[in-house]
Amino acid sequence: MILTCFIIDDEPLALGLLESYVGKTPFLKLTGKFSSAVAALESVSLMPPEVIFLDIQMAELNGLEFANFVPEKSRIIFTTAFEKYALESYKVNALEYLLKPFSYTEFLQTANKALQWHQMNEKATSDSGKITTDCIYVKSDYRLIQIQLFKILYIESLKDYLKIFLDGELGPIMTHITMKAMEDMLPKHQFMRVHRSFIVRKDKIKVVEHNRIVFNKTHIPISDSYKDSFQKFMDKRTLI
Repeated sequence: MILTCFIIDDEPLALGLLESYVGKTPFLKLTGKFSSAVAALESVSLMPPEVIFLDIQMAELNGLEFANFVPEKSRIIFTTAFEKYALESYKVNALEYLLKPFSYTEFLQTANKALQWHQMNEKATSDSGKITTDCIYVKSDYRLIQIQLFKILYIESLKDYLKIFLDGELGPIMTHITMKAMEDMLPKHQFMRVHRSFIVRKDKIKVVEHNRIVFNKTHIPISDSYKDSFQKFMDKRTLI
């Protein structure tokens, strides 16, 4: 599988380094190189790539602002020297966050996450091109595993990994993918995010206690960022 990509950075040395990294990555094809986000605006709408390596601190239009103009099909990988933007990056259409200076090994690991996301997306796509709502495929221990959506209780993020907990299974399935990528993949009418680190299946919510969802002995917190949306969901289904 070949992924088309853009690189956007206002520092010539950083742009050159990204171009060299893309050039020696077999599954990446460079289709756009830009020294500013403004210069990339027209191209990203006319020929959106699968992946965009995007700097954050740029003049006129920064990377976070530019992300609002990126089509849904494109996954963003932020490249920045400032760690403080990490949390903000996951609020937009971002797959990963590379902190400068980064090595080719780090770049390749992140590019592989993008490849994995697109492979998973293709596996979960029917012949008609519509995403099916009965299963997803994830990589775990070098295997591609099918997971029936109705069996998922909740998903927990653990640094660069996700733990997928299934109904009736003793242990979780571990997979190397970001929470944002998983959230985008799951049908929103079946799943909801309740915390930076947790996604739950709506029809598996049986007990809510002290602003926490209870799954057997596990208590999942509902953070302030998601409290309103969770409360609206519950209000529609609560008899008083």
